[in-house]
Amino acid sequence: MALAKISYKEKTYELSYELLGSDENPQILILHGWGSNKELMKQAFEKYLTSFCQIYLDLPGFGNSSVEELLETKDYAELIKEFLKVKNFNIAFFMGHSFGGKVSSLLCDEKSVLILLSNAGIVLKKSFKVRFKIRLFKMLKSLGFKNFYRYFASKDAATLSPLMYEIFKKVVDEDFSEIFKKQKAKTLIFWGQEDKATPLKSGENTHELIEKSKFYILEGDHFFFLNPKNAEFIAKTLENFKENK
Repeated sequence: MALAKISYKEKTYELSYELLGSDENPQILILHGWGSNKELMKQAFEKYLTSFCQIYLDLPGFGNSSVEELLETKDYAELIKEFLKVKNFNIAFFMGHSFGGKVSSLLCDEKSVLILLSNAGIVLKKSFKVRFKIRLFKMLKSLGFKNFYRYFASKDAATLSPLMYEIFKKVVDEDFSEIFKKQKAKTLIFWGQEDKATPLKSGENTHELIEKSKFYILEGDHFFFLNPKNAEFIAKTLENFKENK
């Protein structure tokens, strides 16, 4: 593990990362989802992406990376761009799970390859139960009971610090439909068939929006890639894509 000091908006961030493999191989940046860290992604892919130079990064506020102020997804992307510049990395493949997929979609261009793993960014209509909880929380907050937010927050948000909870509220319902529609990178989308956090419909919508995309449905839930069989399939798909690129 290594730490990089990055300056952004007059604040200094410490970003924790790990590099595995030869510098001579194509570089792949691997970003985790909300509430996770680089170790989870490393656990899934380290032994399968051996023909790549793997770069695992803790997003600001997660793992061993610091967070200094209220951020939006675009801020996460700008921070990582600065990190890549400081470290002189030349990323050919951007992979992101869930929230990390949203961030990755802002980092790539037409010359790189985007790999989305059950990405966030597609806003589906909330159930009545969820809408009711939101209304109830807003009412309690207006009455001065905002400290009860942990009882209303999702599992992703319930254990967050106040700052990270505010960030979570900013990013959780961002609609990336237009960003996906304008995406120029060749894109590989992988999805867990039983995913409840980002339902399969979100994957189908993402695929429809991104012109140069291929869509793969695999067994499992939101963390389907932790199944070695699925991780190996993803790695082999990337390997074949790299060879035929």
